[in-house]
Amino acid sequence: MSGAGDPVGFQERLKTFEGRAAASAGVGKDLVNEAMIRHWCEAMGDANPAYAGPDAIAPPTMLQAWTMGGLSGHTDRSGAYEELFALLDGAGYTSVVATDCEQEYLRPLRPGDRITFDAVIEGISERKTTKLGTGHFVTTRMDVRANGEPAGTHRFRILKYAPVGARRGGGAERDADAGKSADAEKGAARAVRPRPVVNRDNAGFWEGVAEHRLLIQRCGGCGTPRFPWLPGCNACGSDAWEAVEASGEGTVFSYVVMHHPPFPAFDPPYAVGLIELAEGVRIVSNVVGVEPEKVRIGMAVRLEFLRVDGELEIPVFRGSEG
Repeated sequence: MSGAGDPVGFQERLKTFEGRAAASAGVGKDLVNEAMIRHWCEAMGDANPAYAGPDAIAPPTMLQAWTMGGLSGHTDRSGAYEELFALLDGAGYTSVVATDCEQEYLRPLRPGDRITFDAVIEGISERKTTKLGTGHFVTTRMDVRANGEPAGTHRFRILKYAPVGARRGGGAERDADAGKSADAEKGAARAVRPRPVVNRDNAGFWEGVAEHRLLIQRCGGCGTPRFPWLPGCNACGSDAWEAVEASGEGTVFSYVVMHHPPFPAFDPPYAVGLIELAEGVRIVSNVVGVEPEKVRIGMAVRLEFLRVDGELEIPVFRGSEG
């Protein structure tokens, strides 16, 4: 829901940024190429034959990848985004979290395509109150072209917010009740862990979790196992499938140890692993039971289920140093 509390005229100032360019005449640093496609497919475990060979196309979900500036960034980014962030930071909305993205695909991308793009600040919401805190949603739209032809659209939405209990800039207002103690506020914030997005395609997976079963899919056409849950097979295109319970045995295929940014629901440092299951599919989850700095690629792990609060239970993987 929206709330009051912003300075008079603040929302009107935010609205002046809508329609302003966030990046203009951007150019992808590399042509669409086979090497990046291969790395992407290996990381995702996607063996679709459409992404290999002389007539290969790029996976549609790589749309944004071809526009990224890497560590050196882009020199064609406008100042509007920085000005908007400075305005929000000055009002006390100093934290940021990505909330969702939407992509529309207009044509396949093939090796050799030159990618260009424009980005615009499409929308800024009124002040909203969420479990994380109070702030404004900012939506950026990127229009992507391949060799000058429209190729797709990428919308990315973030929340710039003041965390629950944080003092807002420009006054003594607090987003939590003034009577709460700092310890109570910290404990309440820690109890909030992001909820999974459950839809008609993955509901069966979460039903399995509730029964302490890790369910993957097996194609009814070619027998290929897959995860995450999808309505169709990447290998043969069949929409026939069955749910199969995974053994829970796996190894760490890749991992990252998170130190920053801090997030109220988590206690850094913690390890996030890409786990390769014995069935040949991969799943992203936390690696527990060992110190984060001792997690290693190839480490054997075993499935267990972790209850994080009264409503949410998730699959995690316990590592073994032996």
